[in-house]
Amino acid sequence: MNIVKMLEVNAARHPWKEAIIYQDRHYTYDEFNGIVNQLAHGLIARGVAKGDKVALMMKNSDYFAIAYYACAKIGAVLVPINFRLLANELNYILTQSDAKHIISDTEFEEVILQAISNHVPIQNLVSVPQAKHEAFTSVLDLLSENKENTGVELTGTDDLHILYTSGTTGFPKGAVFDHDRVKDVALQFILTLGYHAEERMMNFAPLFHCAQLTIGLISGLYVGGLSVIYREFKPREILADIGKYKITTFLAVPTMHLAFLQIPKQDDFDFSTMEKYTYGSAPMSEHVVRKCMEYFGSHQFYSLCGQTEGGPNGILLYPKDHERQAGMAGRESSAFTIFDIVNTDGHSTKPGEVGEFIVKGPTVMREYYKNPQATAETIRDGWLYTGDLAVRDEENYVKLVDRKKDMIITGGENVYSVEVENVLGMHPAIAEAAVIGTPDPKWGELVTAVVVAKAGESLSEQAIIDYAKQHVAGYKVPRKVIFADSLPRNASGKLLKYQLREKVNA
Repeated sequence: MNIVKMLEVNAARHPWKEAIIYQDRHYTYDEFNGIVNQLAHGLIARGVAKGDKVALMMKNSDYFAIAYYACAKIGAVLVPINFRLLANELNYILTQSDAKHIISDTEFEEVILQAISNHVPIQNLVSVPQAKHEAFTSVLDLLSENKENTGVELTGTDDLHILYTSGTTGFPKGAVFDHDRVKDVALQFILTLGYHAEERMMNFAPLFHCAQLTIGLISGLYVGGLSVIYREFKPREILADIGKYKITTFLAVPTMHLAFLQIPKQDDFDFSTMEKYTYGSAPMSEHVVRKCMEYFGSHQFYSLCGQTEGGPNGILLYPKDHERQAGMAGRESSAFTIFDIVNTDGHSTKPGEVGEFIVKGPTVMREYYKNPQATAETIRDGWLYTGDLAVRDEENYVKLVDRKKDMIITGGENVYSVEVENVLGMHPAIAEAAVIGTPDPKWGELVTAVVVAKAGESLSEQAIIDYAKQHVAGYKVPRKVIFADSLPRNASGKLLKYQLREKVNA
């Protein structure tokens, strides 16, 4: 059984049951499976073959879900892409992933054409819902009349998707997951969170993210529940819709929970059907967690701590633990998963000792695509070395204290400091730059650049921000710039970012 077969089973078991709601479009399981098949047959007719890489550059919509499952049905390998990327960033992922086909929203046609202009061989460009540029084909024109299942044979070891995440060089790395791994992710969260056939989920975080894609959409359809999809995050609309659609659960990053808290409660807000509130992708303080419990009138909050390369999987903090340990990452691992915190010798740490957080289980990625060296460094003896530094207490509750890779999480988005530093290093007036995360009550962390100007050069904060905007996606652009005479380094010349953080955050 895989996610494709489970969709077909659910369509046969309860064809009349609602599967997807997007705006004014409602799909039963039979209707959703049917239109997925129509697109799958249409893609086959256009030459999309098993094993081909298909990039998805789309905002949340019904057609994101349709395209994802259609490609999965024919054995194509999905490459969901952050729609905020600029052309040069997109070019790298398309090239590195060997993408042959792209399905995108109409609004991204121009940036895609810029990205592939540098000799990126793309066979099919499909636009949703209509094509503006002649190079693109409308997805509606691609739909076959055939609503029957494709019958393409899939094995558990066939690749399903490649999810890109930042790496040690500053360039994104593609985490490869096969059908078995993604199926196990779905089963893991069904068991861990207690998802059931009457689950009614909201999907408002971006579906190109592993968390919303797997914890929300895929797990919800696997168990036979309803998935309500939102194109954009509109907090008041979402709060009102909880009662409208009798929602039972949703996943939100901390910045989204903070946005909810800014909306005064209205008479049309009804949270009585909610069974569980999950949060993750970034730490959420004890204070904010307790404010959310008060706002929603519930203690059924789950903290999920995982990583893209893990499926995601890792540890969680159950509602029963929030009374005393709100703000901690968790104590128990997800289903199928074990974790440890190890020192540099690979031995388990003692309570109070900082070490690297590692996890092991069937949902861990198989490899980084075309990057055996990074794979060998990250997966050792079946253990995924996350690069997160953590500490446990006497009761085995875990707290994340830092990230070895200097990853910055701002508003639930991962920003790797080296990538931004490389861009700033190209500025003709900058001698050197370091990028760190600084605490922020709304975004979790702000991308902060510490800059040393070249002798005789004059720089302003706005000039640096404007320069960065030309080279990286908006969420990677520094929100704050601090000027310094020099950057702290050790005897071997290695930058000491922890000293920068201590100084800036003092």
